[in-house]
Amino acid sequence: MGLGFSFLIACALILGVLLGVEVLGLNYLFAVIIPYLAFGVFFFGFIAKILKWARSPVPFRIPTTCGQQKSLPWIKQNKIDNPSSKAGVVARMALEVLLFRSLFKNTKADLHEGGKLTYQWEKWLWLFGLIFHWSFFLVIVRHLRFFLDPVPGFIRILENVDGFFHVDLQALYLTGFGLLLAVTFLFLRRVVIPQVRYVSLAADYFPLFVLFTIAATGILMRYFSRVDVVAIKELAMGLVTFSPTVPEGISVLFYIHIFMVSTLLAYFPFSKLMHMGGIFMSPTRNMANNNRAERHINPWNPVVEVHTYEAYEDEFREKMAAVGLPLEKELSKDEAAATKA
Repeated sequence: MGLGFSFLIACALILGVLLGVEVLGLNYLFAVIIPYLAFGVFFFGFIAKILKWARSPVPFRIPTTCGQQKSLPWIKQNKIDNPSSKAGVVARMALEVLLFRSLFKNTKADLHEGGKLTYQWEKWLWLFGLIFHWSFFLVIVRHLRFFLDPVPGFIRILENVDGFFHVDLQALYLTGFGLLLAVTFLFLRRVVIPQVRYVSLAADYFPLFVLFTIAATGILMRYFSRVDVVAIKELAMGLVTFSPTVPEGISVLFYIHIFMVSTLLAYFPFSKLMHMGGIFMSPTRNMANNNRAERHINPWNPVVEVHTYEAYEDEFREKMAAVGLPLEKELSKDEAAATKA
C-alpha cells in the first residue's frame, strides 16, 4: 500500500511539471515561486522543529552507552562508547555523524529451520548508507557553483577530485552515480527483505522516489540530454540575489529536477529526514555518562513549596503529644502546661 501510493504521488508530481511547463507554460511558477516557497518552508520548519526539541525537558541523564563506564582507577574505561567527559561526547558524535559508527556495528538476526537463530554483520547497509549521505552532501556542495560568483576555489578542487575519471574527455562525477546507486540499494532493501518491507510506510518510500528522480534527472542533464548551463546559472544567481528571471531554452528535465528538489526541501522538516538535525539534539547521545561522579539536576524542575516534617511537628506538636505520638523535639514548659490544661 505504502509503496504503490508513494510511487503514484511521485509520478503525479512529475506529470504535473510536464503539463505545467509544456502545456500551460508555467515556467515562472516552477522555476521561481515554488523554489522560494519550498526554501521558506524548509528554513522556518527546520528552525521550528529544532526549537521544539530544545524546549523538551530532559529530566534524566539517559545516554545510550556500551562498554565499560568510568569507575575505579584500575578498571579501563571505554572513553568513546561510554564517555564521561565533553571531549568523549564530541568524539563519539563525530564518529557517529561522519562515519555512522553505531550502524557499522549493527547486526541482523535470521531465524533458520529448527529454530536456530543466527546474527550477521549488516555491513552493506552501513556501506551504502555512508555512500548515500556523503555523495548527497558532496553533490550539494558541488552545486554551489551555480549560486556563487566567483566560484570559491575549494568547490573547483572538489569538482576536479570528484570528476577525476573521464570518459571520452568528459568528467564523470562519481558522487552523482554513487547517490543513484545508494538510493537504489536502499529502495531494493525495503522491497526485497520481508521484515523491512513489513515495517515500511509511505513516508519511507516517498523520499526515496524523490531522491531517485533528482539523481536520475541530474545524470540525464549532465551526460545524455544537455541543458543550457549558462541559462541555469543565470536563473540560480537571480534566485540568490532576489532578482529572478527565467531564461529561454531551459529543458523540461531541469524543471522536473528543480521541482523535485523543492518537494524534498518542503517535505524535509515534517519527515524522518529531520534526523539530520535531530541527532545533535538526542539526549541519548549528546550527554556524558557521569552519573557516578556528578549529580544531574533537571533544569526544568519548577520550584515546589514543601512542608517539611519539622514544620509539620511545630504546627501540631501539642496535638501529637496529646495523643501520645513520638516527637522529634520535646514540648516546652508552656506547651506542656497547655496540653495538660
